[in-house]
Amino acid sequence: MSIRILLADDHKIIREGLRAIFEKITEVEVVAEAEDGLETVRLTKKLLPDIVIMDIGMPNMNGIDATRQIIAETKGVRVLALSTHTDTKFVMQMLGAGASGYLPKDCTCEELIAAIHAVITNQLYLSPRITDVVIREYLHNLPKKEPSVFTILTAREREVLQLLAEGKATREIASKLNVSVKTVDTHRQQIMAKLNIHSIAELTKYAIREGITSLEP
Repeated sequence: MSIRILLADDHKIIREGLRAIFEKITEVEVVAEAEDGLETVRLTKKLLPDIVIMDIGMPNMNGIDATRQIIAETKGVRVLALSTHTDTKFVMQMLGAGASGYLPKDCTCEELIAAIHAVITNQLYLSPRITDVVIREYLHNLPKKEPSVFTILTAREREVLQLLAEGKATREIASKLNVSVKTVDTHRQQIMAKLNIHSIAELTKYAIREGITSLEP
Protein backbone atom coordinates (compact mmCIF):
# COMPACT_ATOMS: atom_id res chain seq x y z
CA MET A 1 0.00 0.00 0.00
CA SER A 2 1.38 3.42 -0.99
CA ILE A 3 2.08 6.28 1.40
CA ARG A 4 -0.46 9.02 0.67
CA ILE A 5 1.05 12.51 0.72
CA LEU A 6 -0.49 15.99 0.73
CA LEU A 7 1.85 18.81 -0.35
CA ALA A 8 1.32 22.16 1.40
CA ASP A 9 3.42 25.04 0.08
CA ASP A 10 2.50 28.45 -1.28
CA HIS A 11 5.14 28.21 -4.04
CA LYS A 12 3.95 26.23 -7.05
CA ILE A 13 7.49 25.45 -8.18
CA ILE A 14 8.20 23.71 -4.85
CA ARG A 15 5.05 21.62 -5.11
CA GLU A 16 5.84 20.69 -8.71
CA GLY A 17 9.39 19.71 -7.74
CA LEU A 18 8.20 17.52 -4.89
CA ARG A 19 5.55 15.91 -7.08
CA ALA A 20 8.19 15.14 -9.73
CA ILE A 21 10.33 13.43 -7.08
CA PHE A 22 7.47 11.34 -5.73
CA GLU A 23 6.24 10.29 -9.18
CA LYS A 24 9.47 8.28 -9.48
CA ILE A 25 8.78 6.43 -6.22
CA THR A 26 6.12 3.73 -6.49
CA GLU A 27 5.48 3.57 -2.73
CA VAL A 28 4.49 7.25 -2.51
CA GLU A 29 1.33 8.85 -3.92
CA VAL A 30 0.59 12.58 -3.95
CA VAL A 31 -3.15 12.87 -3.31
CA ALA A 32 -3.47 16.68 -3.27
CA GLU A 33 -1.70 20.03 -3.16
CA ALA A 34 -2.54 23.14 -1.12
CA GLU A 35 -1.14 26.64 -1.33
CA ASP A 36 -2.30 28.01 2.02
CA GLY A 37 -2.95 26.78 5.55
CA LEU A 38 -6.74 26.92 5.45
CA GLU A 39 -6.85 24.83 2.27
CA THR A 40 -4.36 22.40 3.80
CA VAL A 41 -6.60 21.82 6.82
CA ARG A 42 -9.69 21.41 4.64
CA LEU A 43 -8.08 18.93 2.24
CA THR A 44 -6.51 16.98 5.10
CA LYS A 45 -9.89 16.49 6.74
CA LYS A 46 -11.43 15.50 3.41
CA LEU A 47 -8.73 13.16 2.07
CA LEU A 48 -7.03 11.88 5.26
CA PRO A 49 -3.52 11.53 3.81
CA ASP A 50 -0.87 9.62 5.73
CA ILE A 51 1.53 12.56 5.76
CA VAL A 52 1.23 16.30 5.14
CA ILE A 53 4.49 17.85 3.98
CA MET A 54 4.05 21.31 5.47
CA ASP A 55 5.64 24.68 4.72
CA ILE A 56 5.52 27.31 7.49
CA GLY A 57 5.20 30.65 5.71
CA MET A 58 1.85 30.39 3.89
CA PRO A 59 -1.02 32.87 3.40
CA ASN A 60 -4.40 32.81 5.18
CA MET A 61 -3.10 30.40 7.84
CA ASN A 62 0.55 29.68 8.63
CA GLY A 63 1.93 26.15 8.76
CA ILE A 64 2.31 26.14 12.53
CA ASP A 65 -1.36 26.82 13.20
CA ALA A 66 -2.39 24.51 10.36
CA THR A 67 -0.32 21.73 11.94
CA ARG A 68 -1.81 22.34 15.36
CA GLN A 69 -5.34 22.17 13.94
CA ILE A 70 -4.66 19.03 11.89
CA ILE A 71 -3.11 17.17 14.82
CA ALA A 72 -5.99 18.18 17.10
CA GLU A 73 -8.82 17.39 14.69
CA THR A 74 -7.59 14.70 12.26
CA LYS A 75 -6.60 11.39 13.80
CA GLY A 76 -3.71 9.44 12.29
CA VAL A 77 -2.35 12.15 10.01
CA ARG A 78 1.32 13.00 10.48
CA VAL A 79 2.94 16.32 9.60
CA LEU A 80 6.47 16.65 8.22
CA ALA A 81 7.73 20.23 8.19
CA LEU A 82 9.75 21.31 5.13
CA SER A 83 10.81 24.92 5.55
CA THR A 84 13.46 27.53 4.84
CA HIS A 85 13.26 28.50 8.53
CA THR A 86 15.84 26.72 10.66
CA ASP A 87 16.09 29.03 13.68
CA THR A 88 15.04 27.93 17.14
CA LYS A 89 11.72 29.77 17.36
CA PHE A 90 10.20 28.22 14.25
CA VAL A 91 11.55 24.72 14.90
CA MET A 92 10.29 24.59 18.47
CA GLN A 93 6.90 26.09 17.61
CA MET A 94 6.42 23.55 14.80
CA LEU A 95 7.39 20.60 16.96
CA GLY A 96 5.23 21.96 19.76
CA ALA A 97 2.31 22.08 17.34
CA GLY A 98 2.70 18.34 16.81
CA ALA A 99 4.89 17.91 13.73
CA SER A 100 6.56 14.49 13.51
CA GLY A 101 9.59 15.75 11.63
CA TYR A 102 11.41 18.84 10.42
CA LEU A 103 13.60 19.30 7.35
CA PRO A 104 15.21 22.36 5.75
CA LYS A 105 14.26 22.93 2.13
CA ASP A 106 17.83 22.41 0.99
CA CYS A 107 17.81 18.79 2.16
CA THR A 108 18.52 16.00 -0.32
CA CYS A 109 15.85 13.84 -1.96
CA GLU A 110 17.30 10.85 -0.13
CA GLU A 111 16.87 12.54 3.25
CA LEU A 112 13.30 13.53 2.43
CA ILE A 113 12.42 9.92 1.59
CA ALA A 114 14.17 8.72 4.76
CA ALA A 115 12.14 11.22 6.78
CA ILE A 116 8.89 10.00 5.23
CA HIS A 117 9.77 6.38 6.08
CA ALA A 118 10.58 7.38 9.66
CA VAL A 119 7.46 9.47 10.18
CA ILE A 120 5.12 6.84 8.71
CA THR A 121 6.38 4.38 11.34
CA ASN A 122 5.66 6.84 14.17
CA GLN A 123 9.26 7.92 14.60
CA LEU A 124 10.37 11.54 15.01
CA TYR A 125 12.72 12.69 12.24
CA LEU A 126 14.93 15.74 12.53
CA SER A 127 17.52 16.76 9.97
CA PRO A 128 21.01 16.96 11.55
CA ARG A 129 20.93 20.75 11.34
CA ILE A 130 17.53 20.81 13.05
CA THR A 131 18.68 18.32 15.68
CA ASP A 132 21.45 20.77 16.56
CA VAL A 133 18.87 23.53 17.02
CA VAL A 134 16.77 21.36 19.36
CA ILE A 135 19.80 20.23 21.39
CA ARG A 136 21.04 23.80 21.80
CA GLU A 137 17.56 24.84 22.93
CA TYR A 138 17.62 22.10 25.56
CA LEU A 139 21.21 22.72 26.73
CA HIS A 140 20.77 26.44 27.09
CA ASN A 141 17.41 25.90 28.79
CA LEU A 142 15.74 28.81 27.08
CA PRO A 143 12.60 30.05 28.85
CA LYS A 144 9.62 27.93 27.85
CA LYS A 145 7.08 30.46 29.10
CA GLU A 146 8.42 33.48 27.23
CA PRO A 147 5.39 35.39 25.94
CA SER A 148 4.83 35.07 22.21
CA VAL A 149 1.99 35.49 19.77
CA PHE A 150 1.26 31.77 20.24
CA THR A 151 0.71 32.17 23.98
CA ILE A 152 -0.89 35.63 24.07
CA LEU A 153 -3.49 35.20 21.31
CA THR A 154 -6.00 32.42 20.70
CA ALA A 155 -5.87 30.38 17.48
CA ARG A 156 -8.79 32.34 16.00
CA GLU A 157 -7.19 35.66 16.97
CA ARG A 158 -3.99 34.59 15.20
CA GLU A 159 -6.02 33.77 12.08
CA VAL A 160 -7.59 37.24 12.16
CA LEU A 161 -4.21 38.87 12.84
CA GLN A 162 -2.61 37.11 9.88
CA LEU A 163 -5.41 38.11 7.51
CA LEU A 164 -5.35 41.71 8.76
CA ALA A 165 -1.59 41.85 8.28
CA GLU A 166 -1.99 40.51 4.76
CA GLY A 167 -4.25 43.42 3.90
CA LYS A 168 -7.60 41.64 3.95
CA ALA A 169 -10.70 43.78 4.55
CA THR A 170 -13.05 43.00 7.44
CA ARG A 171 -15.78 41.59 5.18
CA GLU A 172 -13.25 39.43 3.34
CA ILE A 173 -11.93 38.06 6.64
CA ALA A 174 -15.47 37.34 7.81
CA SER A 175 -16.17 35.45 4.59
CA LYS A 176 -12.95 33.41 4.77
CA LEU A 177 -13.51 32.42 8.38
CA ASN A 178 -17.29 32.01 8.00
CA VAL A 179 -18.07 34.44 10.82
CA SER A 180 -19.88 37.77 11.04
CA VAL A 181 -18.28 41.16 10.42
CA LYS A 182 -19.10 42.06 14.03
CA THR A 183 -17.16 39.00 15.23
CA VAL A 184 -14.11 40.03 13.21
CA ASP A 185 -14.32 43.56 14.66
CA THR A 186 -14.48 42.08 18.17
CA HIS A 187 -11.43 39.89 17.51
CA ARG A 188 -9.50 42.89 16.16
CA GLN A 189 -10.29 44.92 19.26
CA GLN A 190 -9.25 42.04 21.53
CA ILE A 191 -6.00 41.55 19.59
CA MET A 192 -5.10 45.23 19.87
CA ALA A 193 -5.95 45.26 23.58
CA LYS A 194 -3.89 42.14 24.35
CA LEU A 195 -0.88 43.36 22.37
CA ASN A 196 -1.26 47.04 23.33
CA ILE A 197 -1.08 47.89 19.63
CA HIS A 198 -3.43 50.47 18.17
CA SER A 199 -2.93 50.53 14.40
CA ILE A 200 -3.04 48.05 11.53
CA ALA A 201 0.46 49.12 10.47
CA GLU A 202 1.89 48.18 13.87
CA LEU A 203 -0.11 44.94 13.89
CA THR A 204 1.41 44.09 10.51
CA LYS A 205 4.95 44.71 11.79
CA TYR A 206 4.23 42.57 14.84
CA ALA A 207 2.81 39.72 12.72
CA ILE A 208 5.91 39.67 10.51
CA ARG A 209 8.28 39.82 13.50
CA GLU A 210 6.50 36.91 15.20
CA GLY A 211 6.42 34.73 12.08
CA ILE A 212 2.63 34.82 11.64
CA THR A 213 3.09 36.02 8.06
CA SER A 214 5.98 36.87 5.77
CA LEU A 215 3.83 38.89 3.35
CA GLU A 216 5.50 37.06 0.48
CA PRO A 217 3.48 37.27 -2.75
